[in-house]
Amino acid sequence: MRVLLVRHGQSEWNASHRLQGQADIGLSETGCAQADALRTTIDRIGPCRAITSDLARVRQTAARIGVSNADLVPALREIDVGDWTGRTIEDIVAEDESAFLSWRAGTGTPPGGEAWKDFADRVSAVIRREATDPCQNLLVVCHGGVIRAILQRFLGLQPASIIPVAPGSLTALRLGDSQGKPHRLELFNFRPDNLDFEAPD
Repeated sequence: MRVLLVRHGQSEWNASHRLQGQADIGLSETGCAQADALRTTIDRIGPCRAITSDLARVRQTAARIGVSNADLVPALREIDVGDWTGRTIEDIVAEDESAFLSWRAGTGTPPGGEAWKDFADRVSAVIRREATDPCQNLLVVCHGGVIRAILQRFLGLQPASIIPVAPGSLTALRLGDSQGKPHRLELFNFRPDNLDFEAPD
């Protein structure tokens, strides 16, 4: 089974480099355009079914890429960043750069936030559950942290070794099988309109 991982388009808080975690922030105009640009690619692939986070920026992205019948899955929400919610990355780094870097590496937890292990456990459980009823192309519209957690759990890539996932991008993972085929990364950070090497968290 191929898992098509779409990160939502740029949100209003992404645009100002604010951490949002589970805050329910909608898409910016740029985010809407990013999602629109991805629609033809998703149409060509032809997902067999779709699941999404229940947060607004993801639901809006799903609608704009042509998904009308997705199952809303709260367990696909972004990691909870606790007291850092709504704060700019610049401010957090100025206050405690080592804490921010350890969080990005999956080894630290923001005050009042969710531990990376707990986050990765809940996200990977969703994919494993979906894999019990495999189809050719499962579409998962979600968040950047969710995609990084899936890459860690299924490919062994540590969070510190994965660049930020670009807003409005597509990543594809082919799950292995019972005959011993390994999980494989087929595509990462694909955006049909332009490359983005400076994606915000």
